[in-house]
Amino acid sequence: MHSNLFKNIRASAVLLALASVACQEAAPAKLQLTPWQPADSFRVEQLRFLPAADRGADRVAVSEQDGLALLDASGKVLAQQSGSFAGLDVRGVGPTQVIATLDRARRQVRVQVVDTAALQWGESYHLPAMDFAVEGLCLGQDAQGHLFLFLLGEEGQGAQWLVGQDARLLPRPLPVRALTMPPGAQFCQVNDSSGQVFVNETGLGLWQFAVNPETDLQRQPVALRVPFGDLREGANAMAIMPGGVAVLDQDAAMLHAYQQDDAQWRTLGALVLNAVDEPQELALRLHQQQLEIWLRDDETGAQWMARLPWPATSPASSQAMSHVLPTVSAVAQTDSVAHHGDAADDPAIWMHPDDPALSLVLGTNKQEGLLVYGLDGRLRQSLPVGRLNNVDVRSAVKLDSAQPDALFDLAVASNRDHNSLSVFRIDRRSGALTASGEIATPLADIYGICLYQPSAGELHAFVNGKDGTYLQYRLHWKNGQIHGDEVRRFVVGSQPEGCVADDERHRLFVGEEDTGVWWVDARPAAPADLQPVLKVGGTLHADVEGLGLYRNADLDLLVISSQGNDSFVVLDATPPFALRGVFRVGLNAGLGIDGVSETDGLEVTAANLGGPFTAGLLVLQDGRKRLPEGTQNFKLVAWKDVAAALGLSISAR
Repeated sequence: MHSNLFKNIRASAVLLALASVACQEAAPAKLQLTPWQPADSFRVEQLRFLPAADRGADRVAVSEQDGLALLDASGKVLAQQSGSFAGLDVRGVGPTQVIATLDRARRQVRVQVVDTAALQWGESYHLPAMDFAVEGLCLGQDAQGHLFLFLLGEEGQGAQWLVGQDARLLPRPLPVRALTMPPGAQFCQVNDSSGQVFVNETGLGLWQFAVNPETDLQRQPVALRVPFGDLREGANAMAIMPGGVAVLDQDAAMLHAYQQDDAQWRTLGALVLNAVDEPQELALRLHQQQLEIWLRDDETGAQWMARLPWPATSPASSQAMSHVLPTVSAVAQTDSVAHHGDAADDPAIWMHPDDPALSLVLGTNKQEGLLVYGLDGRLRQSLPVGRLNNVDVRSAVKLDSAQPDALFDLAVASNRDHNSLSVFRIDRRSGALTASGEIATPLADIYGICLYQPSAGELHAFVNGKDGTYLQYRLHWKNGQIHGDEVRRFVVGSQPEGCVADDERHRLFVGEEDTGVWWVDARPAAPADLQPVLKVGGTLHADVEGLGLYRNADLDLLVISSQGNDSFVVLDATPPFALRGVFRVGLNAGLGIDGVSETDGLEVTAANLGGPFTAGLLVLQDGRKRLPEGTQNFKLVAWKDVAAALGLSISAR
């Protein structure tokens, strides 16, 4: 078999054997090893190569007896810390590196900064004691520079922590999520460019999952033991190599290499580790167009080096994103909902008529009712009226013909317990919400809702069911109670949910979860002809969920939750609905706020709400609460950050 990874390599028979060994037609080639012994008496038990520097160390090592050391290429100790350590990994920028290792005396993981050029040890701290014995660890850095530490423990336990950013330690480590790992896992490595974590399963094989904590923890096989793969005995220590991963098959004394093409992993071959009885530790780097490999024999303690020619350039893993989306961070988050599982769903924003800083975020808890938060994210009010799914708000509505000058601020939500519309009045001074009645619907499984206010004296509600039915109600106040009259009915082809109405242009945007976004004339007397806005595929990934409108002096924008790839699509809200950009919401390490994924509902406003929200506010439901793990909540994103990421105007309306 052939690989682009080995193109133009002519000099090394070993590499040719490695590239073609998968078919098992010939015996695997032997890796020519050279004994390596540190120049000083430091007893190296685990080693990692460092980025080359003009001066200083080019590798770091740990030992149970001799502690932690920086070494030069010959193995001379340049700087040393006493102690007893096991497990080792390193990440950094230039000479500033972060080292993670297990402090055996304290039985806790320690992370430490070191300047490898100046040979100076920097700040350090210990992680809290885990509720499992740590068997392995590895560091990984994402595209935003967040430094994660992965821990492997007994009986499949594990954890992911956030420890730094851009080679700087955070003031304190933050737990991100618990991990369920293969039983017996002891080794892991992270490919930063592809965002993959590799972890072994002793006696079975090698697995990979995503670094990004906002993704599902789904392990995918990379290599398995015969007869399911080409590993003779199993997978042990591993190292990232250009375009793939190398792994030790310890009991067979072999080194295997794998590369990913699209979603499939394929073998590049295997090399026999001649004269090594029990290869236990592995380190690898690309240095001066050579693969430099370090091995340690656990049986004898002997250490070995090998060098293989390698092309000057190697293709990045196909898992690396061909186009990295711009990422912004939330500046606040709400208190988490009180229920586990799929609970938080859809937000709305109520703007205080006199003091924007007193504005509120409303959010549905579809296991209980309606939640009300301040702009600081603190819970202000909870109304347990039933399983509310979606909610929308309109202000300064004149609904009572008996009081033509009376202004109503209303929130209306879809109630799945009663297949009804739950209505809430909002006090225009205090912001307090009061449950103010229900409007029954004939829907068998009510789902989404949005409001349409064509004038101050008129308010409509669009409500849909899971069967695709849309009902349009005209709301009015009579004898102190809310009423709704059905004025139109239409059907979309499959399950809808999210919708939003452009009051000024009388346009209703409809999200069909598996299909895309449509618009229809919102006026009840108009034909309900669905017109396409954006189809699923390419930019938009199913499910299509929340929809929101952002309007300032220069822009009319439609924001769409593209749930399938945890992104948000921004379009012009007028034909031809030109694409303005796509972005994601990542974690905010400084504030300890996790990113956003699996978003159901969203809301956005261009109103100046003060503080970080002078150019508007985007509120997003977060389907996975991390940092630490918890029940779902809502994230508050400053629109100015979105505008900066996408190059949009932020003129005040």
